[in-house]
Amino acid sequence: MKEKFIQTLTISGFGWSVPFFKIFTGEVNKEQLMSIWRGLGIPVVSIFIFLLLWGYGASKIDTSLGKVPGPIEVYAAAQGLYADHLAERAKKASFNERQAARNQAILASNPNAQIKVRDYAGKPTYLDQIWTSLLTVFAGFTIASCIAIPLGLICGMSRNVMAAFNPLIQVFKPVSPLAWLPIVTMIVSALYVSNDGWFAKSFIISAITVSLCSLWPGLINTALGVASIDKDYLNVAKVLKLSPLRKTFKIVLPASMPLIFAGLRISLGVGWMVLIAAEMLAQNPGLGKFVWDEFQNGSSQSLARIMVAVFTVGIVGFALDRVMVMLQKLVSFKQVS
Repeated sequence: MKEKFIQTLTISGFGWSVPFFKIFTGEVNKEQLMSIWRGLGIPVVSIFIFLLLWGYGASKIDTSLGKVPGPIEVYAAAQGLYADHLAERAKKASFNERQAARNQAILASNPNAQIKVRDYAGKPTYLDQIWTSLLTVFAGFTIASCIAIPLGLICGMSRNVMAAFNPLIQVFKPVSPLAWLPIVTMIVSALYVSNDGWFAKSFIISAITVSLCSLWPGLINTALGVASIDKDYLNVAKVLKLSPLRKTFKIVLPASMPLIFAGLRISLGVGWMVLIAAEMLAQNPGLGKFVWDEFQNGSSQSLARIMVAVFTVGIVGFALDRVMVMLQKLVSFKQVS
């Protein structure tokens, strides 16, 4: 029971808390104390030193918008953004209450009256921008994975197919999102004329751009994982006379799953970085647009707000990577860092 709980903590990304759990269960020794120091003490000390250096260095630099904000100013800006979000939500709730009361009054006087329900037209808050970026990156990552995994399986199982696709992979892999974005924008604008569909045009453009840039790590790692499967596994498939489909799902996919997840982990990280750049360039809703709007705004608080966005991008990217590591540990027998 104890070992299973420790394994669960390790897989779920809370490995740093294992020494605390062992001490709590009476297993107190020097090794546990050293693990706490390495896993928690050293990171806290390094973050504290970073904040001190940041605060000291920021106060020495003057920009056109004033001094570079230090940790305290950035924290205050984060609190301000959250307060703006709460205020906007309160306005939305008040709007909906007034609209519901008005419609009820209309129906009370005339049950057959045609009432109108309008959506709240307030501006998106900072948390709304984060949510929009998360939805977009997951859409792009899903599209990329749906293409990369099947294509990688085929390339890994056939040298001829790999030889056919390899030149395309090598040519398109290093292409910047800044180059893909105009092409995607023009093609989507030509094919997706109406804005009344399920998805906004800006969402489709950002998602496809993310897909095009995050596709390659997943594809290459999948092909590499399939190509490096132990030959004994494939010989077992021959002995059992498995059909190609059963061979793929019973042997090829399970054996290559760790490398596939390693590629998907890289793909998600690339997609998150690409998305912010695409949103900034195309002015599509999301964190990238927030950063660009604050840069154009040029108020005294803009620099602090941009730094909040930078830390948000980093923290969200770290969280996404931890989720992928957790999934990778679930399908891998090897230790994943």
